[in-house]
Amino acid sequence: MDYGKYKFELSKKDHQSRRHQKSTQVKEIKLRPRTDKHDLEIKIRQIKEFLADGNKTKVTLTYRGREMANQEMGRTIMTSVIQQCTEAGTVEFAPRMEGRSLIMILAPK
Repeated sequence: MDYGKYKFELSKKDHQSRRHQKSTQVKEIKLRPRTDKHDLEIKIRQIKEFLADGNKTKVTLTYRGREMANQEMGRTIMTSVIQQCTEAGTVEFAPRMEGRSLIMILAPK
């Protein structure tokens, strides 16, 4: 058998196997503690679209300056995001502080 032909068939099989794979990405949504109600609804709709497409979603809530004193505001926003996205996905990493940011990851069901 010709080595060139053998190599070509291997590359063709490899290409076919890659064609049928679905790669998941991690999309990110950034929020602030004082994000308004309507803006938050738009962000949640975007999170649901990401989860429906099969992508993981990282939700980042960043504090600046004096907002660090009122971290409860951010936690309430995160709990509302979790409650509204329960039918689209599950919480992979619960909200936790990393520096000045509150971060959680949602995975599709």
